[in-house]
Amino acid sequence: MTSAPLRPASSVGYQVNRLARLFEAALRTRIAAYGVVPGQFPALLALLEQDGRTQRELCDIASVDQSTMAKTLSRMRRDGLVHAEPDPSDSRCIRYHLTPAARALEPELSAAGHDVIAQAIQGIPTARLAAFDRTLADMATNLTRPSA
Repeated sequence: MTSAPLRPASSVGYQVNRLARLFEAALRTRIAAYGVVPGQFPALLALLEQDGRTQRELCDIASVDQSTMAKTLSRMRRDGLVHAEPDPSDSRCIRYHLTPAARALEPELSAAGHDVIAQAIQGIPTARLAAFDRTLADMATNLTRPSA
């Protein structure tokens, strides 16, 4: 471990967190008109990819705890974006499905996400973006691997 002072400009954690907040703010602006907030975006994308996921699956995909996802899904039910159904093979398990209204938002939400990404990466060479993507994936792996 290093004993140097931790400063925002030299802290990868700070910089990644700042970038996440900037992405969230830009996304919030672009999706507000559709009645969706950034906290719902990971669950929506996951259900658009594969409908009928469980809360646990959505937690894993979004990297959030159960209570956060429970609140998100509750708001999404209230807003008519998802409905819950018991799993046909295990009634103790609840599966979440998108409503037709949520499915109808896919083109606009996808466009908003792509617009935010395009804004963020403009002017950055493809090779640098590819290296950055690999680095982010490696960092996520390191942080999800059990500590020694």
